[in-house]
Amino acid sequence: MIQVVCAIITNRDKFLICQRSSNMKLPLKWEFPGGKIEENETNEEGLIREIYEELGLRINVNKALTSIKHNYPEFSIELIPYVSEIVSGNLKPIEHKEVRWITLEELNNFDWAAADIPIVEEVIKLWS
Repeated sequence: MIQVVCAIITNRDKFLICQRSSNMKLPLKWEFPGGKIEENETNEEGLIREIYEELGLRINVNKALTSIKHNYPEFSIELIPYVSEIVSGNLKPIEHKEVRWITLEELNNFDWAAADIPIVEEVIKLWS
């Protein structure tokens, strides 16, 4: 099982979401940004590194939400979400096809990666 962290990054009343590129696993699916934890990294350190590498943003990691275990046909992940905030940097997507700031009401309008769906549901409950 691969450990993956993701960031629920808010700015005023908007949430940052990312669309996977066509050459990534789960092509063109939407997700909360993040990535795999490396050896000898805490979840928080890995999330800070991944967001900087993929988006050019420095973040503070605040609060963990409910982790999700999901089995895709080719691999299994434990997805651990954290409510996070931007400290500095300019948004520069490096790996993703697209990034968007969307409202809470728009969250259900996207084709999410399956592991992200329970996180979307939890975010909607927490912010409603």
